[in-house]
Amino acid sequence: MARPTARVLSLLELLQSGGVRTVGELAGRLGVDERTVRRYVQHLVDLDVPVESVRGRYGGYRLARGHRLPPLMFSEDEALAVLLSLATARTGDTAQETARAKLRRVLPAPLARRLAAVLDSVSWTAPVAAPTPDSEILLPLAAAVRDHLPVRLAYTTADGRRSERTLHPHALVVHNDHWYVTGAADGEDRVLRLDRIASVRTGPGTFTPPEHRDPAEHLLHRLATVPYRHHVRLRVHATPAQVRRRLPPGLALVHDRGDHLDVELRVESLDWLPAVLASLDAPFTVERPAELRDLVAAFADRLRAYATGDTPAAPPGDAESHRTGR
Repeated sequence: MARPTARVLSLLELLQSGGVRTVGELAGRLGVDERTVRRYVQHLVDLDVPVESVRGRYGGYRLARGHRLPPLMFSEDEALAVLLSLATARTGDTAQETARAKLRRVLPAPLARRLAAVLDSVSWTAPVAAPTPDSEILLPLAAAVRDHLPVRLAYTTADGRRSERTLHPHALVVHNDHWYVTGAADGEDRVLRLDRIASVRTGPGTFTPPEHRDPAEHLLHRLATVPYRHHVRLRVHATPAQVRRRLPPGLALVHDRGDHLDVELRVESLDWLPAVLASLDAPFTVERPAELRDLVAAFADRLRAYATGDTPAAPPGDAESHRTGR
């Protein structure tokens, strides 16, 4: 929330507490000059808030007698969306904290506890927001993470297979546009997307979660090591920061060996990698697969042809798109 907007709302809150407030008092409470107070009052009037000007020695501003703003009524999904938006905001001041605290104070206690479980159990790999999951999925999962309770999930995999599984949920993590729950099932680490969970039921008993593990880093490591069609290994002579600008966590594992970096990726397609590797502007060796070496060589030939004005052959797989213009 921008500071002027926050101060206008603070002015409204002061006026709603009742009585006449002098311009000097309001200026002091808001930390602005008296001219700015008058401008904020005009903002409220423009919004059809009935602010009255009281003349005289003890004059100032007050809300019209008998006027009361209607209370905000939130459904669970609405309250969840508002609180998560506040939690992911990066305002640089205390506006988000005070707004979140005010909202939590007026929520019914049971709902406030459930929403607090979400805010206490979620981590972000970057300061971005993602679409809020269904509250019937998110709220019980958050409570299970907080209280170390096993859950029974109905889940659909990426290839459409449906199953039910018992999970010991360790953390909720937001990465890019998706929410994930990390945990253990059948003794193995699991990472599940919340938008693929159809139902959640809390099971009996409790479990002991792993200690001293950063949820966001763990998720990125798991995503970078998920089995895909191609396992790529590179030796790169660059700094980790140079590589991370092109190959972020969640996409590649980077191991600093002192005189070089070992980089590992698991990808479904290799076609996009030659351009990314060229953009590193650093020496590299493709250790595996051999197919990627051929693609890099072909990419280099095309760049050389572009630079000399020759017409290169279409890249593999692109002939049809060149003909159709798609």
